[in-house]
Amino acid sequence: MPRLLLLFLAAVTALAADDPWAKVREIKSGTDLRVYKKASTQPILAKMDEATDENLLVVIKNRQTAIPREQIDRIDYRPTKGSRVKTETKTATTEPDTTPGPPGHGSTTPGSSTSSTVSVGSLPDFETIYRRPSPPPKK
Repeated sequence: MPRLLLLFLAAVTALAADDPWAKVREIKSGTDLRVYKKASTQPILAKMDEATDENLLVVIKNRQTAIPREQIDRIDYRPTKGSRVKTETKTATTEPDTTPGPPGHGSTTPGSSTSSTVSVGSLPDFETIYRRPSPPPKK
């Protein structure tokens, strides 16, 4: 009996691997999407909400919208890989001036200065995660 269960689990896993919609279900809520619908020239820019077997639920301009799965040709998503904000801090130390001279001529203690910069990088490019499977050939 356990062997039969293992075969069943392997079959279910194989089917999930063949199902391109399974990848869509794994996208985190809030991810940027570009959804290409059938017979449309421009993609829909939206945020991911969730995917059901029948619909893709997205947020467009703060309104939740359901797009039927059969109307979708392609879905691109923007991967979130770390933070786009980079900070850099530099510290420089200056040695004391030990050359002889009149009083008050130079500092006899070491000094230091610190500078920080913050930069925001560009967003990563969109990657295709789903393409509508082509229909089976007609006989």
